[in-house]
Amino acid sequence: MGQFKNIALVGKYPSLEDAKHIHDQLNVLVDYLKKNNHQIFIESKTQQQAKLEGVESIALNDLTQHADLVIVIGGDGTMLGVARSVVDANIPLVGINQGRFGFLADLNIDSMLKNVELILKGDFLEDKRILLQADIIRSKAKIYDSFALNDVVVKSSLRLIELEVYINNKFVHRQRSDGIITSTPTGATAYALSAGGPILHPSLDAISIVPINPHTLSNRPIAVNGNSSIEIKIIHLDDAYVSIDGQIKFPLDLRDVIKIQKSKQTVSILHPKDYCYFEMLRNKLHWG
Repeated sequence: MGQFKNIALVGKYPSLEDAKHIHDQLNVLVDYLKKNNHQIFIESKTQQQAKLEGVESIALNDLTQHADLVIVIGGDGTMLGVARSVVDANIPLVGINQGRFGFLADLNIDSMLKNVELILKGDFLEDKRILLQADIIRSKAKIYDSFALNDVVVKSSLRLIELEVYINNKFVHRQRSDGIITSTPTGATAYALSAGGPILHPSLDAISIVPINPHTLSNRPIAVNGNSSIEIKIIHLDDAYVSIDGQIKFPLDLRDVIKIQKSKQTVSILHPKDYCYFEMLRNKLHWG
């Protein structure tokens, strides 16, 4: 049935009251996939909670060795974690929303089987999203690196920090603020939006740079070409860290430079052919 024979399932159990519902939905999905002769794998932590019979369990980091499609039942946070884990293998994702917003996990769980069937038959749109590559340089040596599908955030947990921003080795400005968000178009509807950043269509090859509560009100968000190289230098801090997609934290000190650029890899998200980004925005943001 179509191009996807080996399918991995990843689920999230956000609360006890949701556990039975998600367990039931996983069972329904597994039964459907088995009847259509797909080889099914379930992520090991999901299986610890779901305890599905007759399904092989594998670790998240090993998904790329077994699957050619990953179906995620959860929210956008679950999608972000899975996306970073499979990025090197370029395995497409399908997101079934069990969260509150579902900008990434956009399929309705109540119409799950209908949409999954269409996608498995090849009736889908492939939505390729850019990623950021973040490197932390300390005393001229790289001490940490990570991909980000949403954003790379430099932030203080206590007070204002002072930092300098450079784009393509050109000085942009020095700012005092609670921090700064460097965002992909995917992340434009996440933290960057709440900080006053622009909404960027996912097809744009662009990166937004959004200050968080800047001390100077004239300090505004900007968007730059996706091929830009961005450097953030720490000038003064009491306590600060880099956050990757709101899920990974790395502590910073005054020696650090954060280098951010577009990754060569992309993440593919599959949608039914009737998917419309603007309809999704209208529904999620309650536009008229």
